[in-house]
Amino acid sequence: MVKILVVDDSLIMRNIVKNTFAEMKINHQCLEAENGKQALKILEGNNVTIVFLDWNMPGMDGIEFLKIVREKPEYKDLPIIMVTSERGKFSVIEALQSGATDYMIKPVQAKIFKEKVQEILVLAR
Repeated sequence: MVKILVVDDSLIMRNIVKNTFAEMKINHQCLEAENGKQALKILEGNNVTIVFLDWNMPGMDGIEFLKIVREKPEYKDLPIIMVTSERGKFSVIEALQSGATDYMIKPVQAKIFKEKVQEILVLAR
């Protein structure tokens, strides 16, 4: 079973990710957090397979979350996909340098989202 963690302050975006996984018929469990602080707590207590992470959130943003998580050896290989409306070249570079595995710009086309998820799940096995 794939255990996904969706970190986004938008309930709509969290539901889009959950619904896309359901459409893909991937056996999964979805954990949700509204910001990086909540996500860190959830991450500690669960064997998460993949993280979908927004950039702009209250409390702790996605970049701060990435930096904290990547400092921990047990999460160095955890796939973390930044899914954000930040579309500038320097934003993409900052996210990747901070430890994002991949980067998708909202609104994400379902086909692209599914392709990237399949790629990462194959690599994560």
